[in-house]
Amino acid sequence: MKKTAKITRKEMVKLLNEDLAREFQAVIAYVVYSQTMKGAKFQAIAGELKKHAGEELNHALLIAKQIDYFNGTPVTVPKPVKMSAKAGAMLRFDLQNEADTIKAYRTRVRQAEAMGEYGLSEVLRQIIAQEQEHLTDLADALGIDNPKIGE
Repeated sequence: MKKTAKITRKEMVKLLNEDLAREFQAVIAYVVYSQTMKGAKFQAIAGELKKHAGEELNHALLIAKQIDYFNGTPVTVPKPVKMSAKAGAMLRFDLQNEADTIKAYRTRVRQAEAMGEYGLSEVLRQIIAQEQEHLTDLADALGIDNPKIGE
């Protein structure tokens, strides 16, 4: 693994705010998708997406708390949410978002540790574990293997 350069607290706030916007996106997507997904074969995953929405909200709260710790102000605008009338497309959107989130948080862990901010890295590790569960739930619902997440 290559060594990660130390970043400033201000840079960390900027990056955490990008992560927070992604968490807000996830909350919205999971709420909307869980309520609009049609078809009997998608009812079980719709219930799981509803659960994911609450977990993503908790992630947003954890990230906002870390932004405050770094004396930053949390963003209030989510990243754009993709929409489709097709349940499979919604699940693929969520799968890609989870993969992107895991990749970003893995980078953030390395950056936090380079700064000596081990509390932040522990919070992020807990979030990553739950995001990986979400990824697996989505891949299972789509009938595919978990995608490989690049570094």
